Amino acid sequence: MNATPKEEVMFADHRIDLAHRRGDGIDVVLWWTPEDDSVAVEVLHLASDSSFELSVERDRALDAFYHPFAYAAHRSPELLDVAA
Repeated sequence: MNATPKEEVMFADHRIDLAHRRGDGIDVVLWWTPEDDSVAVEVLHLASDSSFELSVERDRALDAFYHPFAYAAHRSPELLDVAA
């Protein structure tokens, strides 16, 4: 009996790290999901090990990446409890 190896399958949660920066205890990652062409910014507060993620419009992705707290304050202020 010959077994054939399973092919790698790309799942919907497959994301590509487009940019990553770390400073002052904050880790920020810009993610792109090719399956639906969506972009998100993830922020991790290293001291508290808490995080939040924002879906962003592609044309605003770099603004959100460089200024995630300002972007969150405008879009979803409840997320800012992460940095408190």
